Amino acid sequence: MKLHNKKAIVTGGTRGIGKAIVKELVDNGCNVVFTYHSSDETAKKIEKEFSTENVKVYGIKADATSFTQAEEVVKFTLEKFGSIDILVNNAGITKDNLLLRMSETDFDAVINANLKSVFNYTKAILKPFLSQKFGKIVNISSVVGIIGNPGQANYVASKAGVIGLTKSNAKELASRNINVNCVAPGFIETDMTEKLNEQQRQAILSNVPIKRLGKPEDVAKAVLFLSSNDSDYITGQVIIVDGGLVM
Repeated sequence: MKLHNKKAIVTGGTRGIGKAIVKELVDNGCNVVFTYHSSDETAKKIEKEFSTENVKVYGIKADATSFTQAEEVVKFTLEKFGSIDILVNNAGITKDNLLLRMSETDFDAVINANLKSVFNYTKAILKPFLSQKFGKIVNISSVVGIIGNPGQANYVASKAGVIGLTKSNAKELASRNINVNCVAPGFIETDMTEKLNEQQRQAILSNVPIKRLGKPEDVAKAVLFLSSNDSDYITGQVIIVDGGLVM
């Protein structure tokens, strides 16, 4: 197993891509603390379903926009596992609208949840990572952070910011043996894409050379690679997982 006895934090780990990431890490021997925002019942179910005799999984409710709560999650993880090797910044939201109709509140909410959260958890985890002179940070962005998308100015700005933050942090932390990389998914089968009608789905697929939507597991496997020793000489990179949409 690629991550035998490693310890990770995954933000936003109860649905879609986040849940798939938690499972992929656990299946490869990693102990995981995941954060969630609302459903205690879902979190408990994941803890019970994914934990084994040798691998432990814990959920902790936390607001991704709060630096103080990020510090508490890191403290909780250290108390449970003794150390942390991997941070996956996955938490995020959407509040789509045309720019003309987008409220300042919705713009700020998405920037805080999607971009500031990456700052919060990266800063909160720096002390243990710097102390042990090792760490893997994987940030989840989106292809729209590269190419833009109408009606998503807030989301696109947040995901473009994640890419910039990834590259800057990678340069700052490389000398301390901390790798910082980014995964940019395309259209993935999640709660968001379930809302698409057939016409919208076909319009998207017409631009995807592989001719299918991605699965959360496709993204999770890229995260696994960037979390493992296989990626020790890779930092500051954006791995696009989109079926060829962006070339």
